[in-house]
Amino acid sequence: MMKQKTIIIGAGMSGILAGYCLYKSGYRDYTIYEKGDSVGGTWRENSYPGLHCDVPAHHYSYSFALNPDWSKVFAPGPEIWAYFDRQARQLGVFDHIRFNSEIADARWDGAKWNITLKDGSTDSSDILISATGFLHQIVMPDIPGLDTFAGHKFHTARWDHSVALDDARIGIIGTGSTAVQIVSALAGRVRNLELFQRTPQWVLNVPQTEFSAEQRADFANRPELMQALYDEAAHFTRETTRAVMGLDEEGRAAMVRNCEENLARVKDPELRAHLTPDYAVGCKRLIMSPDFYEAIQRPRTELITAGIERIVPEGVLTSDGVLHELDVLVLASGFDPTAYVRPVAMTGEDGRTLADIWAEQPVAYQCVTVPHMPNFFMIGGPYSPVGNISLVLMAEWQVDYIMKCIAYIAENDAAMSPDPTATGGYIAEIRAAARKTIWATGGCRSWYLDAEGVPAIYPYPSEIFREETLGGPDFSKFTIRKLRQPEPV
Repeated sequence: MMKQKTIIIGAGMSGILAGYCLYKSGYRDYTIYEKGDSVGGTWRENSYPGLHCDVPAHHYSYSFALNPDWSKVFAPGPEIWAYFDRQARQLGVFDHIRFNSEIADARWDGAKWNITLKDGSTDSSDILISATGFLHQIVMPDIPGLDTFAGHKFHTARWDHSVALDDARIGIIGTGSTAVQIVSALAGRVRNLELFQRTPQWVLNVPQTEFSAEQRADFANRPELMQALYDEAAHFTRETTRAVMGLDEEGRAAMVRNCEENLARVKDPELRAHLTPDYAVGCKRLIMSPDFYEAIQRPRTELITAGIERIVPEGVLTSDGVLHELDVLVLASGFDPTAYVRPVAMTGEDGRTLADIWAEQPVAYQCVTVPHMPNFFMIGGPYSPVGNISLVLMAEWQVDYIMKCIAYIAENDAAMSPDPTATGGYIAEIRAAARKTIWATGGCRSWYLDAEGVPAIYPYPSEIFREETLGGPDFSKFTIRKLRQPEPV
């Protein structure tokens, strides 16, 4: 058994994966600190009506633990949470998790990481892995009067299930994937539903196929069929990404045609005009839905395109002078995509803080390691392909990379962090390529873009990311220091 001790921040999909891979590789001494009271990360935090994954479920699974029991192609959120909870238990990870334990501070003392939790308790480790995900710090909209609303108000990631909806007048601020899923779930069910739109979205029409009990039994009994489903779903995700990026002209033409034909299902020409984006398909993260346009046309459902002037106790006052009286205000305003491991305060070698290193923008070498932060690794770090492939597959590749680094550290009793010059060159190359992608040239503003308007996302096909990551680290690009000198004979 290896002697290295590891601390993992977060017990979501990637934290569970990291724990399992550590154990499988012989590193049995690890602890996962989880701020919540259960596993699952985003699938615990989000529980809004209509929640589902927009990656085919058979691909949104660990490649070594395929699940025959998904009820639909795009699995509902509770099923996904249950899958990761089950995997944490079956893979032997659950007993390594400390729940309700949020790390506030992490400091490198020259040989190890020392952490302090919010409750004041401490721990230390040779290796520190961030598995916090990249969309976990909610963003509240900056709207005058927001705090004055007299009804029920909550962010989509803090859904209040005690609030009765069926007889309520509900307003939703935002039009991303979350808002679309909620509209599809609530339209026609509640007393009145109003969607406040700032920017329309392109919506890809994808069928939401259900699997019968007989099909699921067949999946369970035929491993080769499960593998075929995984491969088929992976192909769908890969080809959709290639079409978005313009690497497959025929595929992109088909995708654009799908979005345009889907939009044409809106019968009212004025409503259709309001729902028509003025930017290229794929510039924003593509929304996938089989029924959003049907839902937005239902009785007692209305799209509001006038700007929001302010929130008042009675509801939302728009720039056209209309007061939209509401009982429930839902904030589908998203997350801070630059938070990563923050708000944990991190201090690396020579007193260098993560806040200083990331003062201009978050950076990481090969999306995993950060200069001046020895033996610290990130799953889903800056410039990872978060919109390009299944995040589960991305995490598997990055954890493979991390395990190669840990093996080197263990074998050489070393502290390693990426060379700042190598990191700067890598980031410059990534950003130059990103400027040429549809995410930068498509004529939109999105959460992909940083303050300079450059997409902070991996700009190449997933095949290149796979080759780069599974190839492992080039140790010549790292600053490596021996931790302990051999004792004299």
